[in-house]
Amino acid sequence: MQQTPPKLTLAERLYLPQVLGGIAVTTRHFARNLLLHTLHLFGLARNRRAAVTVQYPEERKVYPEGYRGAHRLTLKPDGSVRCTACFLCATACPAKCIHIEAGEHPDVDTEKYPVRYEIDTLQCIYCGMCVEACPCDAIRMDTFVHPRIWGYRREDFVETKQVLMERSR
Repeated sequence: MQQTPPKLTLAERLYLPQVLGGIAVTTRHFARNLLLHTLHLFGLARNRRAAVTVQYPEERKVYPEGYRGAHRLTLKPDGSVRCTACFLCATACPAKCIHIEAGEHPDVDTEKYPVRYEIDTLQCIYCGMCVEACPCDAIRMDTFVHPRIWGYRREDFVETKQVLMERSR
């Protein structure tokens, strides 16, 4: 049985009530904030909060503890990458955005290291599962740096091993 949608009235077809409602909300917010900022200027109504604009880049927003920002690869005291190319982070990643290529380490004490370590930030969902899965604390998301959101090509959003290591220096 096929149901037909109800007929729209003339006002509903014109969208005029919705447009006027949106203008009313915007005007109400503007007038409220204008009044409160004027009162704050004269030292009145300090207990009422008005909308505040952060003057970026002079002022930076304080991120909460535990914020998952841009990734970084931690370094050993000698400056080499701490990652052992165990692939646990790539396996744990639900978005499958971590790509690792392992190689023989020149040091005989170390079995292998990542020759190539890349994170595709267009696919990454910043869940932090890679950080939790890493047994040697090689990858972290504690940079308090907002992930990059601009670029002209897809390659601009692939973070290489060098970029990830540079955030730890």
